[in-house]
Amino acid sequence: MSERAATVPIDPSDLPIPSSLPILPLHGFVFFPGMGFPLQVNDDSAKQLIDDTLLQDRIFGLITHRPAPKDMDAAIMGPHLFEIGVAGYIHKLIKNGDGTYQILVSGIRKIKTSKFIQETPYLKAEIEQLPMEDEHDQEVSALTMNLVEQFKQLVQVTRLPPELIMTMESLTNPFHIAYLTCSQLNAKTETEQEILEIVQIKDLLREVTKKIAERLETIHMSVKIQKSVKNDIDDKQREFFLRQQLVAIKKELGEDNENLDIVELRERLANAKLPADIRSAGEKEMDRLQRISPSSSEYTVSRTYLDWILDLPWEESTTDSLDIIKAEKDLNKDHYGLELIKKRIIEFLAVRKLKEDMHGPILCFSGPPGVGKTSLGQSIARTMGRKFVRISLGGVRDEAEIRGHRRTYVGALPGRIIQSIKKAGSNNPLFMLDEIDKLGNDFRGDPSSALLEVLDPEQNNSFSDHYLEVQFDLSKVMFITTANYLENIPGPLRDRMEVITLPGYTEEEKLNIAKCHLIDRQFEAHGISSDDVEIDDDALRIIIRSYTREAGVRNLERKLAAICRVVAKDIVTGKTAKANIIPENLMDYLGQIEFFPETSTYSWGPGLATGLAWTPVGGVLLFIEAAMMKGKGGMKMTGKLGDVMKESTSAALTYIRAHAKELGVDEKIFSTKDMHIHVPEGATPKDGPSAGVAMVVALTSLFTNRPVSEKVAMTGEITLRGDVLPVGGVKEKVLAAVRAGINVVILPFLNQKDISEMRDNITEGITFHFVKKIEEALEVAIPK
Repeated sequence: MSERAATVPIDPSDLPIPSSLPILPLHGFVFFPGMGFPLQVNDDSAKQLIDDTLLQDRIFGLITHRPAPKDMDAAIMGPHLFEIGVAGYIHKLIKNGDGTYQILVSGIRKIKTSKFIQETPYLKAEIEQLPMEDEHDQEVSALTMNLVEQFKQLVQVTRLPPELIMTMESLTNPFHIAYLTCSQLNAKTETEQEILEIVQIKDLLREVTKKIAERLETIHMSVKIQKSVKNDIDDKQREFFLRQQLVAIKKELGEDNENLDIVELRERLANAKLPADIRSAGEKEMDRLQRISPSSSEYTVSRTYLDWILDLPWEESTTDSLDIIKAEKDLNKDHYGLELIKKRIIEFLAVRKLKEDMHGPILCFSGPPGVGKTSLGQSIARTMGRKFVRISLGGVRDEAEIRGHRRTYVGALPGRIIQSIKKAGSNNPLFMLDEIDKLGNDFRGDPSSALLEVLDPEQNNSFSDHYLEVQFDLSKVMFITTANYLENIPGPLRDRMEVITLPGYTEEEKLNIAKCHLIDRQFEAHGISSDDVEIDDDALRIIIRSYTREAGVRNLERKLAAICRVVAKDIVTGKTAKANIIPENLMDYLGQIEFFPETSTYSWGPGLATGLAWTPVGGVLLFIEAAMMKGKGGMKMTGKLGDVMKESTSAALTYIRAHAKELGVDEKIFSTKDMHIHVPEGATPKDGPSAGVAMVVALTSLFTNRPVSEKVAMTGEITLRGDVLPVGGVKEKVLAAVRAGINVVILPFLNQKDISEMRDNITEGITFHFVKKIEEALEVAIPK
């Protein structure tokens, strides 16, 4: 649509308005009575509306399109329009060469739609005319005169055409005066529509007067701000020239024109231990700084850059403690278990003792929350005598967080890597990059791609930060990353790291961790000692088994903290007797038991099997329920299952139908019964192929009416031929079985290596069956 033109003087009484009109919707625009301007029409239905209107009385309705709700059918246009619009009259039609129409339209009267009587090929509605009669009284005259004066002021302080003043003075109808004023205020569509819908002339004049007053106030404020900014710029230019003159005067007098700040920086640069290329870059920046006026923003940028160059530990290192025996004792003292990781650290120290210039390794500690990944990094740094730096990468989406910002504005800074190096004060700290699997990316770049250089021992000796624009050697840094879910780490980044998996703890390990570390730490945190409270081992086991259900020990520590708080309250309130925490009084401190054995909550019988599943927070039991009822062979799956698990269910049913005779299943079931498979808990999403074996066992148990033992759990992917394929997360799954008291575990044959790597105290008491075919699993789970 083109810009609004001047008012077209048409007397509304000259043209009768029909009781029904075709309606042309307007988008982002409100048409006012008494106004005239050209419209461009592109839509086929709108062009047909124009053609039909020209053959009749040239009058049609123009109503603005209101924002449509998301749930409304876009094909129904009527409910999307405001009720009140304008009846327009077509003065002229021009058909352009590209097929579009150009029409000159003027607004005649305000109308209101009663109901829409036609939707195709264009909208048509029954309408009623709204009054626009002039009330000849003194208040209306005063309001109109005030509005005209304000409109003249608006034209004078803006770039509106001066001809609008003549047009305004030629108008006699107060409605037209108000609408012309409103059309020049650049108001929002909703605001213009509200003004159009005002019926009483006095209310209309007051509202438009209010809007034009607000517009004039905004314009005056903008002019004031512009003058203030111009004065500030003039003052700064004047100050700059005066300073330049001062420099010239000092030079003529032979006085030193270097300020104390630059003198100090030169001394620091001369005394700093810097590589040759870094010193050259610093001297170049120093020469540039000397030529910049201290009042300039560039001076601050350059000054800050030199501070970073001088503060970074380019050649300052800490001496590694390479006493292998002491390191092994320290690691065993700080952490219970974790033999594989301790072994790897001791090996690194041994190699470092033989070859001092070896590059630092890139280790990735993977495991569920609360198993000690971050605290293990702190322990390693303390053992080696290195500075410890932790960077949390969870939620980082900006590449500049790693590589830094370019020096294009005052607030630019290096990335987190260089910032942490400066904070550590040495060029060989131990970096803990926490939650590397939680990295994100958006329009600001991909931080994981920036880490490819940082975590590559062959490249990070020449790491370039965007802010420094010089290379920093990161090869002496020992990087350790942590993750809960390795699949979220991009492949190229994961390939640069040596992954060490930390499985969850067994009940016995948690007991020892609590006795050796957690209890003493909570005693100190709550101001109590072993003289105030004693926690029995049996009570600890109940806390581990019945008040927590986790792979790590965070919730266990929270429960111990809860006990310490109750003891502290008893001491403060005068109960001085030593508290002895035993199973019988444990509920007095922690309340009712929160967790019960998972297998005890189910009514065991045919059609129920126990699977094992892996989650980012550790292994869990996955119960598969199958039931059948009269029907025609249909199958229903519930429990918020993913596509892969649904496919496993279909594969399991196909295998059973194909081998019904060998399994002793009546084939009539498949045509006379409907099957329903459900996997509790229904609100938790579940997916993956590893429940295939449990699906086959549950369905076979149902069809043969033979129950599966509640002490048997299984995992494995199946094929249509009955092969059992290997799965991941075996260690976590076995720990889940141990916590649930399961003593028979069925695993794929190719997962034997995972069991051989586990400690004997974990697998003790469990009978493992490694199967290649599903028939072997059925013989163990459902013995004949």
